[in-house]
Amino acid sequence: MTPFEELLKIMESLREKCPWDRKQTHESLKKYAIEEVYELLDAIDSKDDQKLKEELGDVLLQVVFHSQIAKERSAFDVWDVIKALNQKLIDRHPHVFGCESAE
Repeated sequence: MTPFEELLKIMESLREKCPWDRKQTHESLKKYAIEEVYELLDAIDSKDDQKLKEELGDVLLQVVFHSQIAKERSAFDVWDVIKALNQKLIDRHPHVFGCESAE
């Protein structure tokens, strides 16, 4: 199992077994998403790689948490998020993945 797959399993277990995690919704998590991004910006400003690594993990947690909630609603899962991001990156960079060129 990869560390990412382990993370997904942990999140699934938290949603099943932790009362606080189980009651969270997209709406209730909004304030945490904003808070984590501000903490990420502070970490970038501090030029502290350890803090940056920790805050990137907290931002990733938000993505995984919201994806798990969506999965439970049969809307999408984290793999769908990744697929959509892959396609967005390809579409936004035709000079890398297509026939166009950039200087």
